[in-house]
Amino acid sequence: MPGRLPTKNDFPSSVTLSITPPPASQPPTNVLILLHGLGDSNASFTKLGQQMSLPETVCIAVQAPNPLPFDVGGFHWGDDLIFDQQTGDMDMDTGFKAATRLVLDTVIQDGLVGKCGYKARDIMLFGYAQGGMVALQAAAEHDGEELGGVICIGSILSLSVPLKALDKKSRTPVLACKASKRTAVTDGAVSRLKDAFDFIEVKEWKKNGDGMPGSRDEMLPIMQFFSRRLRSVRGVPAGSVELS
Repeated sequence: MPGRLPTKNDFPSSVTLSITPPPASQPPTNVLILLHGLGDSNASFTKLGQQMSLPETVCIAVQAPNPLPFDVGGFHWGDDLIFDQQTGDMDMDTGFKAATRLVLDTVIQDGLVGKCGYKARDIMLFGYAQGGMVALQAAAEHDGEELGGVICIGSILSLSVPLKALDKKSRTPVLACKASKRTAVTDGAVSRLKDAFDFIEVKEWKKNGDGMPGSRDEMLPIMQFFSRRLRSVRGVPAGSVELS
């Protein structure tokens, strides 16, 4: 039996999130948690979930807990806020202990598993840049059954996660999308992902700088990953393959 459709009452009022039910009154067999990038809010990823309209999938766009300073708008996932003294840019990797606990414990374990009746395998994570780093850390630290999968765009596993502290590699499959030029996902970052996860697929887009998919060709590997990992109680679509 799949879990029931979540409501905002299943989560603490301190957590800002939006819930988009599956299309056309389909059963909420899967949950996709969407995590935005640094300086954004959950509004853009609420729209993303609506646009993807994945079958039998409820989308939950979670907002990062920390507002940016100086009333510039937007939010960040980090435990701290550090600026590069040379460029003035914000450092993307400032540790994610609090954000990981929010996503892994509050949203997934307490809300979706504990209250709504989902299994870990029914839950997938999709994150961009800093949001993807939180998704990767949550999956790496998750105990027990594998999650449905992680799709991360321009994201690395935070250096604050000591690989030696991980008892064993996570069996949650990961699709890592990166730009061919000026990407945060270096060869070293990919190697670190392979040290933490059993199943890593890296897709390189021919573009300058990590960014959200901007074409059908860039979106194709993401939709193929969904087709392999999303479950269905209405029958498996022709051509899809279930990976265990």
